[in-house]
Amino acid sequence: MPDRSRDWKPACVRDSGAACVRDSGAACVRESGAGCVRESGAGCVRDSGAGCVRDSGAACVRQSGAGCAGESRAYCSRQSRALAFAAVLALMLAAFAPAAWSQAPPPPSYPPQELDRLVSRIALYPDPLLSQILAAATFSGQIPDAARWADQHHYLSGDALARAIADDHLPWDPSVQALLPFPSVLEMMASDMAWTEELGNAFLAQQPDVMDAVQRERRKAYDYGYLRTNPQIVVNAGPYIEILPANPAFIVVPYYDPLIVFAPPRPGFFVGGAIGFRFGITLGAAFAPWGWGANRFVWNEHRVFINNARWDRTWVNRGAYVHPDALPRYSGPPPAERHELHQRSERERSAWRSGRERVEEHGR
Repeated sequence: MPDRSRDWKPACVRDSGAACVRDSGAACVRESGAGCVRESGAGCVRDSGAGCVRDSGAACVRQSGAGCAGESRAYCSRQSRALAFAAVLALMLAAFAPAAWSQAPPPPSYPPQELDRLVSRIALYPDPLLSQILAAATFSGQIPDAARWADQHHYLSGDALARAIADDHLPWDPSVQALLPFPSVLEMMASDMAWTEELGNAFLAQQPDVMDAVQRERRKAYDYGYLRTNPQIVVNAGPYIEILPANPAFIVVPYYDPLIVFAPPRPGFFVGGAIGFRFGITLGAAFAPWGWGANRFVWNEHRVFINNARWDRTWVNRGAYVHPDALPRYSGPPPAERHELHQRSERERSAWRSGRERVEEHGR
């Protein structure tokens, strides 16, 4: 055999006609034809086609066409490390990414005292209105836009308001749309979004506990003498306290100070004037599609019904739940506004806050 010692160097490659001879110290491998097998101690690598990259431990050899070109040890080392890093990274992503995707934020957990605080400002609302507020609060992100629309269209009422809601193809959940006849309620919610978000999250995660908190607050107001049947509401004080409209078509919006009505009255204080019941909204049959006339609580079973269907939106299914109703859902751009826009005056806004009857200063 001819002496190759004078030609040897790290990753030495020589080309001789149709055959390629590689020398990597311990072994010399010959290639001929479409494929070859190279052996260099640790293993064999097969090559076919126009080019290949071979790693034989001490040397890395690349073939292209009929000849062979030697690659340096440094190049081989860099390439091997890069390939190894890519493989490890792929394995890590495969192992950890599904776990990361599956991790959702845990549901909030409010103690009873905190739930009492959250519901205190609405606990004495009539059951039909209270149920709609709790449902709408679970879509807290839609409340500011809905409050703005209600304020600008506040001068409409009855059938005209129902037509305006339908004509404008509003994109909000029906539980939010159901509050559009109550701009003062939406204003209260939009002006304190931290409270609205907490209320909605609590109702999503702890619906039975929220209902229990409402009952605790109602029981305080009843036991202290503040909450009684009157011309606007009927108070049923059985094991569970219900507050129902005396006239199902007229929904009163009570106004009260929680610091007063959920605490013992001061000596000589007139408890009968602690809650204002004069401000309310008349809702006719035109608002039946939004659930009015078919909203209620089943207190002893911790269930809420909106539009005669049980409200089952929870923290877990909040991204997918669609409450059954007959209202269309709109997601595209709204049509051109067909109505005049008038914001409420300060006198109109203060009617609810002062417990007075509704005041309307704009034409219909």
